[in-house]
Amino acid sequence: MRALIVRGGAEFHEPVRTTESFLPFLRSAEFDVEIAEDLDVYLDEGLLRRTHLIVQCWTDGELTANQSAGLRAAVAAGTGFGGWHGGVVAAFADRGYQWMTGACFVCHPGDFVEHELVVVADHPIVAGIDRVALNTERYWLLADPASDVLATVTFPVEPGEPWSRPTTHPAVWTRRWGRGRVFVSTVGHHLPDLEVPEIRTITERGLLWAARPEF
Repeated sequence: MRALIVRGGAEFHEPVRTTESFLPFLRSAEFDVEIAEDLDVYLDEGLLRRTHLIVQCWTDGELTANQSAGLRAAVAAGTGFGGWHGGVVAAFADRGYQWMTGACFVCHPGDFVEHELVVVADHPIVAGIDRVALNTERYWLLADPASDVLATVTFPVEPGEPWSRPTTHPAVWTRRWGRGRVFVSTVGHHLPDLEVPEIRTITERGLLWAARPEF
């Protein structure tokens, strides 16, 4: 099997450091791994057709219409797509891309905040995990109801903030895009977040789920 890591954009999300940390896992799962640091890789129809899994970590980028179309067509044809945090949901303003991934990033009130990720579904990706204590960014999202939400975070009412009631947002989800599978976790601002054992497990399982229909 082939995995394609697409990384770049804003350095504060550590695209190289975080994706490098998953290389041993991907190789142990019998993926041949290729790395691209140019979004024109989404124009390479032949490469994408041979790819079982795209792992993307690219924040604040500009996706051209043709690049977006190439990526979405590949996933619709069966290529898996997965990633975490701003590398997926704060990646591009392209509406077609946001439709495919299932959410649009709005903000992360409070920057690093102690909170819990709460599992809300029975799914192999989150099996054996109920709650995860975190101290990192919480993502406030506009989310597509067509996604299957596996875990959430809740923003309580907080002094000085504009919302007036507790608000719960998806934090881990899966979705289908044509024949392809999409996995997204909003946890992963930097490498320490991805080294939390439960988050590492969820992310690894999610990538396998996206790549392998039998998972």
